[in-house]
Amino acid sequence: MTRKKIQIKKIDNIAARQVAFSKRRKGLFKKAKELAILCDAEIGLLVFSASGKLFDYASSSIQEILERHNSVHSENLPNLNEPSVELQLESNIRAKLNEEVEKKSHELRQMKGEELQGLGMEELKKLEKSLQGGLSRVAEIMDGKNTDLLSDIGRKVDLLIEENKRLNQLEVDKLGEQIMQNIQGHSSESIGNNSTSSNNPSQDYDSSDTSLKLGLPLLDF
Repeated sequence: MTRKKIQIKKIDNIAARQVAFSKRRKGLFKKAKELAILCDAEIGLLVFSASGKLFDYASSSIQEILERHNSVHSENLPNLNEPSVELQLESNIRAKLNEEVEKKSHELRQMKGEELQGLGMEELKKLEKSLQGGLSRVAEIMDGKNTDLLSDIGRKVDLLIEENKRLNQLEVDKLGEQIMQNIQGHSSESIGNNSTSSNNPSQDYDSSDTSLKLGLPLLDF
């Protein structure tokens, strides 16, 4: 029969835990001793139980093994007095950036007309050419912006003219409607007056009577 595989986890039962600790500690020390003998290795083991009790094994002397360990460990530690490669690289990059910033700041001051005393004729000509190129570029950008501004103003003027024409046409149409309404009103009033005259026969009699009184001959119509 095969042995049942034990799950590696903390043993909850205290008594069983102590028994397992004792057995496995003895087995660990036995394996360490065999390794030291078979391979001529120098081995040191330190084991603390759950209660804090120390158990140790050493193929020679535990103190000598610890001193050797500390010596080798200190040799492998980096020298804190010397900066690491990363720090040196970062320092070099920072120095180059500071140098570049200082250079550009100096050029900017020269373009403003400052710190020109130490420049020779060739350097002054180079600076002048650079300034002229910058001014030309600025002038081109300004011309482009002015052109865009004039075009925008022209579009707005055209819109205002069209709106003015539309408003004028509305006024003309409104005035025409008022005139037509007045004409229609006068026409209706004239027709009403004519109808009243036709429907009033006393006017004819009055005319005839007036003609007789004046001794005028009556005319047949």
